[in-house]
This record gives sequence, structure tokens and C-alpha cells, in this order.
Amino acid sequence: MLALLRGERRYGIEIVELLGGIDGLATSEGTLYPLLSRLRRERSVSTSWQESAVGPPRRYYELTASGRRALNAFAEEWARYRDAVDSLLGAEDRSTS
Repeated sequence: MLALLRGERRYGIEIVELLGGIDGLATSEGTLYPLLSRLRRERSVSTSWQESAVGPPRRYYELTASGRRALNAFAEEWARYRDAVDSLLGAEDRSTS
């Protein structure tokens, strides 16, 4: 979620649509909004309302400094985890050849 907000602020339905376009990451509004609320309470994201030309006002979410730090920490941890799994899978491939 934080990675989707890294480059720009987005509103909820836009985030659902983005996730739906990524294989294996589809989600629903019922899952997304509680997560966004938690991130807001943790001060990882901030929100603002903006009028929409095609409907009611939209709540936009954007990363805070705390959110950027959390994203960077997660990215580092994810890289270590990914590398460890890749190493194990590579070892499996070598042992079966």
C-alpha cells in the first residue's frame, strides 16, 4: 500500500483499481479502507479532501515522512527475505540436477 503512494497521492477507488490490475494483488474496498484507516492512525499516511468534477469529493491519501521511513524499512527487509528464498530455491534446483 505504501509503495502505491510513494510517487503521488491517490484516492481509494484508484488504489483498488491499481491493485486489481496486478496479478495476485486484487483487493476490495472492504479490505482497503480499514488498512488505510490504520495507516492514517499510525501517521504513515495523511489525507485530504478534494472536489471531484464527476461526483462527490474524494479523500486522497499520501505518504508522510513516517510512511516513507516505514516503506524504506520494509523494502530493505523484503529484499533480504526475497534473496533468502531465491537462495533456497536455487539450492533446490542445484540438488536436483
